[in-house]
Amino acid sequence: MHELGVVFYVVKDVKKVAEENHVEKVSAVTLEIGEVSGILHDYLTDCWNWAKKKEPLMEEAELKIEQIEAVTFCEECQKEYPTVEHGKICPYCGSENTYLLRGNEFLIKEIEVSD
Repeated sequence: MHELGVVFYVVKDVKKVAEENHVEKVSAVTLEIGEVSGILHDYLTDCWNWAKKKEPLMEEAELKIEQIEAVTFCEECQKEYPTVEHGKICPYCGSENTYLLRGNEFLIKEIEVSD
């Protein structure tokens, strides 16, 4: 379960940003997670709920997840298509000369603070 390791890095980064900005309480963290990133949202949320209790700065912080849809580009026909639905083979021309444009990201989008 690499979700716990991911949560540790998020907590570390949020703590650093909070410290730099003299923030005493974080109320929410929004993550953008790619559809094919391999991160399981339910596991990530469970790990978040466990880890946040260990940090006074974040003990009440909500985790918000926004999914980034996976999109693949075909170099043969120059079209984009949904990766999960069609995989590596282009549904328009049948080419395997494709690559992932987006959908593998993992980003901290927003940190909300309490007054």
